[in-house]
Amino acid sequence: MNALVIGIGNEDRGDDAVGRIVARRIRAQVPGGIRVLEESGEGTALMDAWRGADFAILIDAVHSGENPGAIYRVDAQAEEIPHGFFLYSTHAFSVAEALELARVLDALPPRLVLYGIEGKRFEVGASLSPEAESAARETADRVQADLCKSSA
Repeated sequence: MNALVIGIGNEDRGDDAVGRIVARRIRAQVPGGIRVLEESGEGTALMDAWRGADFAILIDAVHSGENPGAIYRVDAQAEEIPHGFFLYSTHAFSVAEALELARVLDALPPRLVLYGIEGKRFEVGASLSPEAESAARETADRVQADLCKSSA
């Protein structure tokens, strides 16, 4: 199985970096055959990155107004990405838009899962909130479990 993990975010905007932080945790824990990337979240770059993958997992911060640190898991093949996740996005062409465009173009990997972590702080220069840090650890564990299931 050609699996890929993409952590999305901007390290200069507080909790927006949480996807990249999860990717780093995963990179340190997974076997070498699984690609782990960090991306800014620009839609066409994401579509290029997952091209050829059998299974892709994306991790990004969301800002939908729910409790900071909440973790969401969306199977992109089975359901649309809730547009409310990205009410505040630092990406010009959001992750949700990239996923829906790829769906229309039949350019999604056979399996694609999005993990969204509800952020609290998105200001320039902000540090990662304790809620996002805790959710990053839990999300890394969940991603590991998904990867184990996909290789079984």
